[in-house]
Amino acid sequence: MLLKKKVIVAMSGGVDSSVSAFLLKKNYHVEGLFMKNWEEEDDLEYCHSQKDLKDAKSVCKKLDIHLHTINFSLEYWNDVFKKFLSEHKKGRTPNPDILCNKKIKFNYFLKYSIKYLKADYISTGHYSINFFQKNMFNLLKGKDLTKDQSYFLYTLKQKQLKKILFPLGYFQKKKVRKIAKKLKLSVYNKKDSTGICFIQPKFYNNFLDKYFPANPGFIVTVKKRIIGYHSGLFHYTLGQRKGLKIGGLKDFSNLPWYVVGKDIKKNWLIVAQGYNNIYLLSIGLYMNQVNWINKKLIILPLRCTVKTRYLQKEHNCIIQKKKKNYFKVIFDTLISSVTPGQSAVFYLKNICLGGGMIFKNIPIKKIF
Repeated sequence: MLLKKKVIVAMSGGVDSSVSAFLLKKNYHVEGLFMKNWEEEDDLEYCHSQKDLKDAKSVCKKLDIHLHTINFSLEYWNDVFKKFLSEHKKGRTPNPDILCNKKIKFNYFLKYSIKYLKADYISTGHYSINFFQKNMFNLLKGKDLTKDQSYFLYTLKQKQLKKILFPLGYFQKKKVRKIAKKLKLSVYNKKDSTGICFIQPKFYNNFLDKYFPANPGFIVTVKKRIIGYHSGLFHYTLGQRKGLKIGGLKDFSNLPWYVVGKDIKKNWLIVAQGYNNIYLLSIGLYMNQVNWINKKLIILPLRCTVKTRYLQKEHNCIIQKKKKNYFKVIFDTLISSVTPGQSAVFYLKNICLGGGMIFKNIPIKKIF
């Protein structure tokens, strides 16, 4: 009798990883690994790793699989969080989920599982499909397009995909919860978690205040008129409307205000009125830190579609190479709020081609 191949599942204490472990048990020897990526100390109001570990233990006991634990807090701090803070200081808006996948889950977790736990594969609860064809791996969108997470996985390489299983790629989220409920898993209705150490959005600014000194400054219009005060540039991102506290000003229309830029040297937050105002719209972008998942599909110039934010609809575009690992992208239609520090991710129908870090947007009208 042939021994089953071994899979280590990244058990987060959530419903997706729990159902992934259950599905894989049919064909593999499955064990779980819970990663602690943050030293909580006094951050209990933001982070919930103790609760998540308790949930992961409960699920693994129910599924009769062994659970390992590992502390990657130092690695997370050095490789993810420091970069996150550095990008904010530059006035950009980084995406820690993408960096965490690249540096922690599909680097440290993968290597640890293969080397020390003797795994043949690793698995996560991402809603994406790892498809092997013509001697190459392709990353496809998950069948549940409302939950597709290929955007967060664009940094994956062929040697990593060779060792990764995504069992939820063909499932709808509702079906996953039904499976968990039928198995009587305590996490079947647990809320999804996202972001840095899974911080809820309402706590985000309070969390950042712990790492940046207070540095309030002026809110100015594109004509350099001072109309308010901001609490620190790191609290704001391009296209942001809420939290500006500058509504109902005299001499202005009643249109809502939006962040259209930052002047780091002067510590100015620059705003304009209306969601489709000319200062928010871009005809393209420049990107670096680029990764192509299947290089055989990349023949430049390349017509495809792009997302510049996770929940954004795809836009038609053309990719042009400028120099080594530095690319120019031109959109067919104008896109609002293209934000430096975020990622541009590209698709050919349901295939995720890869992507890169937005270095600079190409506005239709420059500020000042």
